[in-house]
Amino acid sequence: ADAVDAAHTVIVSQLLNERFAHEAGLLDGQLGLGHAFEINPALPDSLRMELAHAQLVRELFPDAPLKYMPPTKHMTGNVFAGYLLDGFFNLVGAMTGQGILLVGMMTEGIVTPFLSDRDLALENVRYVLGAAGGLAEDFRPAPDGFVATRARQVLSEAVELLGKIADDGLLPAIAEGTFGITRRPADGGKGLDGVVRRAEDYGNPAVELLEEGMSR
Repeated sequence: ADAVDAAHTVIVSQLLNERFAHEAGLLDGQLGLGHAFEINPALPDSLRMELAHAQLVRELFPDAPLKYMPPTKHMTGNVFAGYLLDGFFNLVGAMTGQGILLVGMMTEGIVTPFLSDRDLALENVRYVLGAAGGLAEDFRPAPDGFVATRARQVLSEAVELLGKIADDGLLPAIAEGTFGITRRPADGGKGLDGVVRRAEDYGNPAVELLEEGMSR
């Protein structure tokens, strides 16, 4: 899905995943909620929008070790532009305090990266984190500036979509391709043959232990 138009669906997905994780008994510090730096770099203000999205996720989930993924979608084969784009990604990760930075490779758009490419990618990460690793402490977007305004817009759209999902149901939303434009109907798709209805005497000790632990 388009990283600008569908940014709010990422937020909704993360909020739903957080809820599922809590129901499974996980703590916030165990939630590796994922999102990606994947806005088309040719768009005006693309870096500012990436900052807005990353900062929004950081503030919504302050105790989660966020998993931030690099701009693989826009690696064209121009290794110089790719290396710079990965540097921007690392900088946004530092500025917004992302917990887990996946390493971007400047040649992954054309070949399986060589070890030398991986070494350069790690050098990029080390440089940015060494030079700006504590920048999250100083990064405070202006309340009425571009970054904060974009974040509020995305959050507002996410709340609106959550309301629609609450009315229509989660399974229909998934079937309609709400998340990542991939349609997954409840009565079709790969793996349907392996889905069976629970028997009346079905028992799962793992579920029982989780429910017992959460009730304490």
